[in-house]
Amino acid sequence: SCFRPYGEPEGGEAGLEAAYQQVLRGQAGQMVDRAVEARARRDDMLDYFTMWAHQVKTPLAAMRLLLQSGGEIPRADLERELFQTGRYVDMVLGYLRLGSETNDLVLAKTPLDPVVRQSLRRFARMFILKKLTLVYNGTDAAPVTDAKWVGFILEQLLSNAVKYTPAGGTGTVLADGRMLTVADTGAGIRPEDLPRIFEKGFTGQNGRTIHSSTGIGLYLCRRLCDKLGIGIWAASKGKGTTISLAFHTNDFITGVQG
Repeated sequence: SCFRPYGEPEGGEAGLEAAYQQVLRGQAGQMVDRAVEARARRDDMLDYFTMWAHQVKTPLAAMRLLLQSGGEIPRADLERELFQTGRYVDMVLGYLRLGSETNDLVLAKTPLDPVVRQSLRRFARMFILKKLTLVYNGTDAAPVTDAKWVGFILEQLLSNAVKYTPAGGTGTVLADGRMLTVADTGAGIRPEDLPRIFEKGFTGQNGRTIHSSTGIGLYLCRRLCDKLGIGIWAASKGKGTTISLAFHTNDFITGVQG
């Protein structure tokens, strides 16, 4: 008879067994893929926390030495190290949220001025302690984005500006309709390092010189910009660095300018 129950493969029991084996192979392949992906995430997390643990020891050790030095504790030095420890904690929390399966983005029309001012207030003391001038003239810009994560990105850029700008220098934040820019008058970025500054773990010559760079901050900024649809690029010409964010809804831009 040519009759075959609906859905039953040709070849009778042999065909059914072959189809069953094919399904099993497909499921096994999916399980292997998920296991490989999970292991990659685990290795990535382990690499980051190993790097983070090594770096957070630096401000903790500095604070311990300050407390053990005897006499009057230099409050400004202690304040700087404590602030840096807090920055490392913020970064690790951001890293964990960024890798979470849940969607932690809330996109809405976001006035940038209060976001910028909140970040500047948080870093104002660090600018003062390092004798840096901070320039910001306000903005009416209100792009569609996530206020919390834009603040996180901005604070990482401000942290770099403080870290790499010598005393007497200037940090400038400029925002208009679709651009947010952080510029400093620091050492700048070498031309050969510029194309790699958003790579995970890349510190460049300046990072190796000051011994307090993880190579994670700008990597997190780029990852977040990818999620938010924000373009990000860097420019540096011998002295000073400018990091620009471009708020686009449909056109994603990323790149490097020399």
